[in-house]
Amino acid sequence: MSENATKTLFHPFENGTLPVPGAKQRALFLGAVPGFRLPDGFAANLQAVQGFRPDFLALDRHGVAVTPEPQGDGYDLALVLLGRHRGQNEARIAEAYARTKNGGLVLVAGGKKDGVDSLRKRLGKLIALDGSLSKHHGIAFWFARAEAAAPVMAELALSGRAVTVDGRFRAAPGMFSHDRIDPASRLLADHLPQDLAGRAADFGAGWGYLAAALLERAGQHLSGLDLYEADHAALEAAKTNLASQAGRTPLGFHWRDLLSEPVPRHYDVVVMNPPFHHGRAAEPAIGTGMIRAASAALKPGGRLFLVANRGLPYETDLAAMFATSGETLRDTRFKLLWARR
Repeated sequence: MSENATKTLFHPFENGTLPVPGAKQRALFLGAVPGFRLPDGFAANLQAVQGFRPDFLALDRHGVAVTPEPQGDGYDLALVLLGRHRGQNEARIAEAYARTKNGGLVLVAGGKKDGVDSLRKRLGKLIALDGSLSKHHGIAFWFARAEAAAPVMAELALSGRAVTVDGRFRAAPGMFSHDRIDPASRLLADHLPQDLAGRAADFGAGWGYLAAALLERAGQHLSGLDLYEADHAALEAAKTNLASQAGRTPLGFHWRDLLSEPVPRHYDVVVMNPPFHHGRAAEPAIGTGMIRAASAALKPGGRLFLVANRGLPYETDLAAMFATSGETLRDTRFKLLWARR
């Protein structure tokens, strides 16, 4: 769907509805994804923003100037590619508005299944939209930055603000389980062994819940704890969420794609709740890749503890990649698995 959405995003330039930006202009692209094709004649200096590490790396490999967070302001044009999270989408539009110059163009597009039409209608009741079109199973709409829209954009920005989870963690829309503790992660945290020691890692750490649980369970016996996460914003949130514990146990934070980038050190313990979706599609291979990364990163005798949905076939991977493995427990939804290197 992201491929179609990028086609939708650039279609107003392709069909001549909007003028193609020239070489003296600057453009910001929020939510940029790999594989997009710029329209013929698009010569603006383009700055892409992508915080998901695999997409960031792919964009970089293709020569796109990309950063994990927006930088600079005064852009002539801001492109916004919408995703599945309403709060994140609205915050991106507000970010685009804030970083364009007065009179600059904000162009937004997304797939119809991601709610772009309802967003266009809601926004159209609050500010003056200059146009919209439907193409490639998506909708694009645009407006020029005007000071009259500032209060509306301030409200939109609040949609992406961080919320407090369980009274102590901060997370924001777009992050995995941003408004509650994930029940699978909680199950694993509640059943971690008492005898953990040495250097530990949390693979796919998100905003830091499992890492915090690991520190509470065994922090005095850990020589260090490293968090690995592909979502840049979630990793930044984890830094905040674990700041109070940083003085007791050395912490490391690594923005990394565990499926393509090697882990730089070896561990006695790895914990993880591997994702098994990419967008709406089920991708159990992600978990298999993370198990492979854990096998390579663990010292001889090192232990892996993971939680997974009951139906995912990770036992076969564990048996193939580890000396011993087994199941700790399962409930109606999840199972806890362990393995020793």
